[in-house]
Amino acid sequence: MAAAAELSLLEKSLGLSKGNKYSAQGERQIPVLQTNNGPSLTGLTTIAAHLVKQANKEYLLGSTAEEKAIVQQWLEYRVTQIDGHSSKNDIHTLLKDLNSYLEDKVYLTGYNFTLADILLYYGLHRFIILEKFIQGFWITDQLFKVKLVIL
Repeated sequence: MAAAAELSLLEKSLGLSKGNKYSAQGERQIPVLQTNNGPSLTGLTTIAAHLVKQANKEYLLGSTAEEKAIVQQWLEYRVTQIDGHSSKNDIHTLLKDLNSYLEDKVYLTGYNFTLADILLYYGLHRFIILEKFIQGFWITDQLFKVKLVIL
């Protein structure tokens, strides 16, 4: 899913009115949002955090200092580890690691639903839909539950 489409879905799930225009820059198609009140914002996680604040749903960024750090960690993980990985071996390893991590958790930060869960779902969605070999991972079920929470 292209970053602009993900950001539009995020806007909708946050209850924001459509109106933001996204562009992309560079070979990796990094999303860019031109704001009305200043410089443009660049990067999926930067723009997503901006949208969360704009919607007054800052709890999605974490409620404690530790949870905020964990959300930031998983947002970085999304961009550095999930985006750009397309081989079955990479994805298989990634999902095994996520499966182990989520074994004793409901969401990425533990028991609270955050922006990290949303963006990780968006990032993995293409693999969940397109790759049959993913079936059987516990994370698949968890991420589909995340989708239901978002909608």
